This record gives sequence, structure tokens and C-alpha cells, in this order.
Amino acid sequence: MANVVIIGAGFAGHTAALYLGDALGKTHNITMINLHEHFYYVPSWVWVGVGRMEANKTRFPLRPVYKKMHVNFLHGKASAIHPDEQYVVVELKDDGQVKQVPYDYLIVATGPKLNYDATPGLGPKYGYTQSICTAPHAEASRDAYFQQLERMKKGETVKLVIGTGHPAATCQGAAFEYVTNIHKDLVRRGLRDKAELMWLSNERAVGDFGVRGVQAMYKGRLTSSEEFITAVFKEYNINWEVQKGVYKVDANTIYWEDYDGRYGETPYDFAMLIPQFTGMPFKYVGKDGADVSERLVNKAGFIKVDATYDLPYEQLVKNPTAWPELYQNPYYDSIFAAGIAFAPPGPISQPHVTPNGTSITAAPPRTGMVSGIIGRIVAKNIIDLIKKGRMTHSERMTEMAAACIASMGDSLWDGSAATIMIYPVVPDFRRYPNEEGRDLFVTHMEMGLSGAWMKRMIHTTFMHKLQARPGWKVIPE
Repeated sequence: MANVVIIGAGFAGHTAALYLGDALGKTHNITMINLHEHFYYVPSWVWVGVGRMEANKTRFPLRPVYKKMHVNFLHGKASAIHPDEQYVVVELKDDGQVKQVPYDYLIVATGPKLNYDATPGLGPKYGYTQSICTAPHAEASRDAYFQQLERMKKGETVKLVIGTGHPAATCQGAAFEYVTNIHKDLVRRGLRDKAELMWLSNERAVGDFGVRGVQAMYKGRLTSSEEFITAVFKEYNINWEVQKGVYKVDANTIYWEDYDGRYGETPYDFAMLIPQFTGMPFKYVGKDGADVSERLVNKAGFIKVDATYDLPYEQLVKNPTAWPELYQNPYYDSIFAAGIAFAPPGPISQPHVTPNGTSITAAPPRTGMVSGIIGRIVAKNIIDLIKKGRMTHSERMTEMAAACIASMGDSLWDGSAATIMIYPVVPDFRRYPNEEGRDLFVTHMEMGLSGAWMKRMIHTTFMHKLQARPGWKVIPE
């Protein structure tokens, strides 16, 4: 009987748990370790952050789902991984006990550590800015935003700055959704003329989103995501500044360095800035008690997998096979990583170093659809290893399609969404020797009310799928 352990019940880990439980749960031990007792549907927190959805509509309890799928659930915090002896140390939340959980196969799918400390003054807990990266943070953002609404109702004009709060931040798409949803909410309330909205980002260009931007057919002509998103900002009267790496925040001012090494300041009344993401700070302990983290994680704490690391960017973009296909650690083949937890071989967008030596580079996103796909691949391969003794599933991000539906207002009557289909996620210039390295037949961009309906439909559909309700396997990741 095999022991399969998963750390983290986000999109990647929870998806893996469903497939593993369905295929192996009755005959093998499948165990999920998670810090929280609920699954959280992260993409809808943008609506929580403007008061258009309650946080409890974005979550469901994990225990009933795992009981149905024959998955053991441990509500606790994994603190250490012992890869030689193959067990995880868990601090249980229910009774405070410390438990050793053995594994034959381990999936690390923790999502990121939200590294607010990397930018002094950032974050809702010890800093001055807001976040929509957790449900409580999204609720705090809503409350802080509502305070600004009260000022606007009194006739005051306020400045709201949305974007990234670190030179290496990712998840620009979520911030884009937030700024456009604020615009729509202000229009709905008749207060848009009382707010100055600004987009502040570390992207090379508007619409880069950490994926090197997109070129696609839109209204019959080839259009770049820079043109596409710039048109949105102009229509919504949102100012923008890119190529900025935020290095400090105080109660009234955001401090940044730009691509040219110049330092500047942006005043604000309300700011929602995405922090840097790093790997979870586990201890990695060898059989002799030695620290074996160098075998398992990169400097940012993400799990090393079957990628080719340390290639110069110019070589990386020419080598699609540098991206992992199995998401398996090369030193400990019993350990896999999925979603944000795996270490990419480098950035997708072109990196930039300022004259001062600061790297201002959007990190590669590995969220949502991409996380779910990787979670399924890893689960299927572990099922293969247990049943057949070999792996038969693989998919690199240079082979992977992803759809992004960016909400620009949640209303099903006058809302909107930008729908972007990308294939492949990471450009492959060998297969697609065009300027973008992508299939221009599949890659596509649209904007309109139908996207708002699709965004809401996906929320409902995935809340159904992720609770393993009838037909869940038919719904794609």
C-alpha cells in the first residue's frame, strides 16, 4: 500500500488530491496537509475586494469532499520535509500535536509565501497597502475601499493606485481585474469623477502580464495585448506607469525605481499592490540532520524540478525543452511540485537590470488553469508509478494552453471581461517562428459582456468541479 502526501489544497494540490483519491483512495493512503479547513476560489476575490461578493461564496469545507474521495485530511502546518527518510513534519491545528507523516510520493503544492517583508511598508498587516491575495486581505481591501467611498461622497477627490509592490512581483492579471472592477463600481455609484485611478507595475509594457505579452487577432486584425489593455485604460480613464520596481511604501507615498535607474515617488490615498511571491520556508533535513535545501529549492524557495536552470535568457527563449514536463525533483524522485510551488527555469518576459543593479522583471505566473493542469499531470504520473511502475503523462508550459478571463465589472447586464486565450503559455519559437512564438490561430483576445457571463459561469462550474460533484472529471482544468 502506497502513501501519497500532498501539501497544499490550492488549485494544483486540490486537483491532484481529487484525481488521486478517485483512482487510488480505496486501496492506498492519500493524505492532504493544509493550513486551512476550506478550499478558496482565489479568482473571485477581486469581487470580494470591491464588495460585490461575500467571501463565504468563494470557499467550501474540504473535509466532506475528501471523505467522499477517500483522502485523509490533516488540518495543520507542514514545517519540515525529510526527503531521505521520506516523511513530513506537521504541526496539527486541532490538538497542537506534532506528527510525522510518511510518504512514498510527495506533492508540494503550497502556493506562495506572500513576501510583504521584501518591500518595507507593504501589506495590510504591518504596512500601509492593501492586498487581494487572501480572503481576509480581500475583505480588508473592501473595507479600506469603502472608507475612500465615504470621502468621495463628501466631495473629496482621492487617488487609488493598483498594481505590483515589488520589482519581481507576478500576478499582474489579478491587479488589472481589481483596478477595472473599481472603475466599474465607481461608475455604478456615480463617483467616478471623484477618483483618480492609476496602474503602477513592474511590467516591461502594459499588458505584458509576466508572459511576454500577447499578439492575437482582435476584430479582424493582429493586435498586441499592449494595444488591447492600453485601449481599456484610455476608455476607463486609468493612468498608467510601467517599468517601475517598488522598493518602499509609507502612509502616503509609494517609492520606486524605474528601468533607467531613476528614483521616483507616487502619492496615494488607497493602494492595492501585489507582493513578491516566494516559496514556503520549509526545513529540508537529510538523514544525518544536515540541511539539504540546495538539492530541493532555488534561492527563492521554490522546488527544483526537471527543468534546465541557469540558462541566460537569450538561450532560454530558444530552448522550449528547458521547461519541466514531469515536475519531479531531479535528486529526490519521490518529490513533485505543482503550481506556484515549482521553480521555473527563468522568466517568460524579458528581464531587465537597472544601472543600479536592480532586477525589475515580472515573474512567470503559474496560477489558475496552469496550476490545475500541472496538478492533474503530477497526480496521473503518481497513479502510473503505483499501478504501472512508469510515468506516461507530460506537458511543458511551452506546450500548454491557458485561458485568462479578466473581469472588468461583475454585472451580467453591463459588466465586461477581457478574454485572452494563449497557446502556448511560454513561447516556443521553434514551432512558431513568428514574433511571439505562439500559435496565432489559437491565441485570441476578446472583450465584452459575454466575458462577464463566462467569468461568472466559470466560478459556478469550478465550485462544482472542485467539490467533486457529479461529472467533475468532464470539466477541464
